Amino acid sequence: MKIYHRAAIAALAMSTTLASGAFAESHEMALSGDLKIFSDMSNPAPRAVMEGMIERFGEMHPELNIELTVIDREAYKTQIRNFLSANPPDVANWYAGNRMAPYVDAGLFEDVSDLWEGDLSEQLASTKGAMTLDGKQWGVPYTYYQWGVYYRKDLYEEYGLEEPQDWEAFKSNCQTLLDNDIKCFTIGTKFLWTAAGWFDYLNMRTNGFDFHMALANGEVEWTDERVKQTFANWRELIDMGAFIDNHTAYSWQEALPFMVNGEAGAYLMGNFAVAPLREAGLTDEQIDYYQFPAINGDVELAEDAPTDTFHIPSGAQNKEAAKAFLKFVASADNQTTINAGDALGQLPVNSGSSVDDDKFLKEGFETLSSNSPGGVAQFFDRDAPAEMAKVAMEGFQEFMVKPDQLDQILDRLERARQRIY
Repeated sequence: MKIYHRAAIAALAMSTTLASGAFAESHEMALSGDLKIFSDMSNPAPRAVMEGMIERFGEMHPELNIELTVIDREAYKTQIRNFLSANPPDVANWYAGNRMAPYVDAGLFEDVSDLWEGDLSEQLASTKGAMTLDGKQWGVPYTYYQWGVYYRKDLYEEYGLEEPQDWEAFKSNCQTLLDNDIKCFTIGTKFLWTAAGWFDYLNMRTNGFDFHMALANGEVEWTDERVKQTFANWRELIDMGAFIDNHTAYSWQEALPFMVNGEAGAYLMGNFAVAPLREAGLTDEQIDYYQFPAINGDVELAEDAPTDTFHIPSGAQNKEAAKAFLKFVASADNQTTINAGDALGQLPVNSGSSVDDDKFLKEGFETLSSNSPGGVAQFFDRDAPAEMAKVAMEGFQEFMVKPDQLDQILDRLERARQRIY
């Protein structure tokens, strides 16, 4: 479907509260011609966000014809290489980290490092690493969301538990819950990515962000003793009985009732879990969030925060307008607007943005903007190549069920690493 936007009256643009430097600079540029944008925001709420963002940008540039093509999200994933190679748009949205690497390596994404010069580099600092390959930046982020431990605050209060700041307190809380016939964590590993969330945090807390990314990039052997230490930490929880039984039978949604019913005390999950927890009847007085605690005090805290992005295809015909649009997308005021609770309901990446009045979004924004000095990872299945991610996540799930098989699992992952990279 194609939507054409032309500005009608400039006064409407002035009614918005977009007054950042990036917005003002974009507004002053005289842009003309056609700007073709491809998007995978096919669900109703994200689509409305995309159309509204384009409308506001179009009002700033009445001589610019903007053409938006919206493609179903799953179809987009299979079509992106084809349309980047043949008759590419001027702007396309995608994902940060390793998910953009194939298109960077193939010369299909434009280097936009110049957009990151000055204030924007500081404002988007939390994701700069995820947008950087070969020392250059290849797009801009527009939204992300935190992962962390969502827990039953009422149960913690009942048993005198506090949010843990270190590994020993984390395990101590767990033991108290177990002593009262409550599992520490719910999880559903039928679809393997949930186990990957545990691996990400345990590895980043044990060995640090740089090591974790080197492992995801195939630069570290899976049989490395440092990797084994991550699994040793994980096994402490498994041997305690920290996780619900039969978790391989549940999807992440099917594992929610264990927390809702008070049979499990917490869930390591993305912020998207909050809405179904609320819908299931838990109030904000019953649920809360904390950052996964430190394990190795010598490494800085890093977080999982999957980041959605905009890029300029190298074959774009109107790169001037495309760069202006990316700068507009990345501006603090635009990111405040598009990530509001009645829009995407996620977090702006720009540290100068305002966050919707939701306690979980506010806590997540504080975590990602101010308390993730180690870096921001994209999640294992985005940071590692697809084939490696699949093999590794199968291994993570197997380890949670059969921890004694660790050596065989790591040998298998190492053989896969040697084959894939």
